[in-house]
Amino acid sequence: MGIEVFEVADPAAVAHFRGAGWVCTTDAAGPPAAVLQAWADEVTALDPATGVLHYDEVSDHGPLRCRSEHFVDVHDGLRAFLTVGAMPDTAGALLGEPAVLYKEKLNYKLVGGAGYSPHQDAPAYRFVDVHVSCMVAIDDATADNGCLEVVSGAHDRIWPQDERGCVAADVVASMTWEVAAVPAGGTLWFHSRTPHRSGPNRSDRPRRALYPTYNAVREGDLRDDYYVRKRAELAAAGALGSRVSLIGDFEGELAR
Repeated sequence: MGIEVFEVADPAAVAHFRGAGWVCTTDAAGPPAAVLQAWADEVTALDPATGVLHYDEVSDHGPLRCRSEHFVDVHDGLRAFLTVGAMPDTAGALLGEPAVLYKEKLNYKLVGGAGYSPHQDAPAYRFVDVHVSCMVAIDDATADNGCLEVVSGAHDRIWPQDERGCVAADVVASMTWEVAAVPAGGTLWFHSRTPHRSGPNRSDRPRRALYPTYNAVREGDLRDDYYVRKRAELAAAGALGSRVSLIGDFEGELAR
């Protein structure tokens, strides 16, 4: 049996999110999957001189693109999709107050791509207190190609962490993990404290997904500040070029 899917406008979607810490929706009024897939191709081709950040992981066949971020400034379609209309409106409904885009990334998880260890986003997004993330499936996200797995009702705290900033192994073992398979074009919204993880892509097709994160407007429009401070923190830790996040959740090795 698959996970329950809601319409964005359904009040039950907000109720499910507040109880479980996540909710799957299908009608974010976004572009069709074919357009999302074309946009993903355009993002991966963007020149770093535009300000986009690209990350490649090591694979048996050479460098493999694993993530791009900081691209809405130079991609009109994604800027419109992520910053106005249904997406920030839905984020605001789930947060219970108006929301603004905090950051955006595109995880490619190409064939053979690595997964992500169990973690919560809040420790990595520590520049704001109230935020919610969304996974927009560009390709069908399945168990075979490394879709997200989530834990329900565990978003009331920051759980004990290991040295990487991920959820401690004994806590992970005590939790009930639910596979969140999402069809291309569908969305999975999750609280910044909802534990989640994803396995490697063991299939013969990519599992690309767009991940916008939104914060409460009352905390300010902090997107530019986030990227400046992220680069500074990684540089200070000697982790520029070796980590994709402020925590060590990525299970692959970055190509230098």
